[in-house]
Amino acid sequence: MTQVPARYPASAFDIFNVYFEQIYDPTMHVLFTFDGRIDDAILKISTKRLISSNPYLGTGFIEVDGISVWEEIPKDRWEGAFVHVTSGDPLGSSSDRIPPPLDVRSGPQVRVILTRCKEGDHVCITCHHGFCDATGAMTLGKELFAIYRGIIDDPDYFPPETGTYDRTTDRILALYSSEERRRAVKEDEPFIDLWHFPVEDIGRGQPTIAWRTLSPERLELIKRFGRRYDATVNDLLIAAFFLAFKKVRDDPSDSGNPRSILTSADMRRLLKDQEEIPPMNLSVAFLVSLTIVEEAGPEEIIAQITAVTNRRKTGCLGPSCITFYEGILAGGMSSVRAFFDEMIKRYQSSGQKNPVFSNLGIIDPNDYLPVPGKDGCQLDLMNFQFIPCVCWPYGFLVTASTFRGQLTLMTAYEEGPYSTVTVERFLKYMDEFLP
Repeated sequence: MTQVPARYPASAFDIFNVYFEQIYDPTMHVLFTFDGRIDDAILKISTKRLISSNPYLGTGFIEVDGISVWEEIPKDRWEGAFVHVTSGDPLGSSSDRIPPPLDVRSGPQVRVILTRCKEGDHVCITCHHGFCDATGAMTLGKELFAIYRGIIDDPDYFPPETGTYDRTTDRILALYSSEERRRAVKEDEPFIDLWHFPVEDIGRGQPTIAWRTLSPERLELIKRFGRRYDATVNDLLIAAFFLAFKKVRDDPSDSGNPRSILTSADMRRLLKDQEEIPPMNLSVAFLVSLTIVEEAGPEEIIAQITAVTNRRKTGCLGPSCITFYEGILAGGMSSVRAFFDEMIKRYQSSGQKNPVFSNLGIIDPNDYLPVPGKDGCQLDLMNFQFIPCVCWPYGFLVTASTFRGQLTLMTAYEEGPYSTVTVERFLKYMDEFLP
């Protein structure tokens, strides 16, 4: 009799982030550029031991008996989790090349690509949003390099096993009273799509990335401008995102009418007393809505944005988003499928899909270093890039991250349905709307 593989429940946030594959590719990539050579043999061993340390990494996402689970996969399938490109062009912004997507159903839930380049090694860590959010992806990077260091010190080193862990958002909801949850749901703004990025045609194209990197001096100017309005860098990025979107659309109906974007918040910030949280989905989405008049600049809309973000910081955003998705899942997988069917019909009939902006914050190189090189010397981390989910019509996403004082805006899209000229013009506008 064939033994049934181990299965672990998939959370609501896991399930919905898998099903979002119907409107974008949920694969995410974290790229590290070093100034020398990594020991490829040890990095390969580190990848396998990373998977063995976390029971969810060695799984595939399946639906069985009407529920979604993470099912353990044969260990021989782990071999595909490490790819060594002995010589080639780097991935990411150095070449515009996007690594291949990750199949959440076949597993494993992480892939490491080591590319040996002339200027130094590039390491790409790939995962799927169904398994974890952006913070979880970066946590995988920390864990991988910690294991790599451990094996260099002791070839028999194995990282502590996580065991099965709570992947739900229950710990977040537990921070709020029943009354606070009800109020959050009542006061939250419903998800209504009011505009979309300019589209050339509907369909699929060539995955492509575009980006802008702003100097540390420029970032200081942005901070200085924000202090005049009690606004954060994130507030000003949202303002620039709104204004650039309005300008690239060049649609008179956008002036003086409410428009919205989706953005995210990492709920780990509420769990500060805990140690490093294993990779999972703990980020919630919420709307930022405002009205932009013709010829408005950041000064004219920043007060509207800070009013929204300051209100969200009081804690009303978590329970609403969580309750929304948990409520749909309570009706079973048929309710989840019906939700996505209706959402896609709505997109197709209206052509509207609010854009998404996500700020990953400041990336600390010390979270990943030290990394010993193949020759025994300590490598330096020269660059960090996060390639977000690839969008096709009508989705559009921009992420921001700050590394060594440089602020990078990055988008991943499908060329063809989206014009590269239009995408580049959008990023140029966003750059120009920042101080």
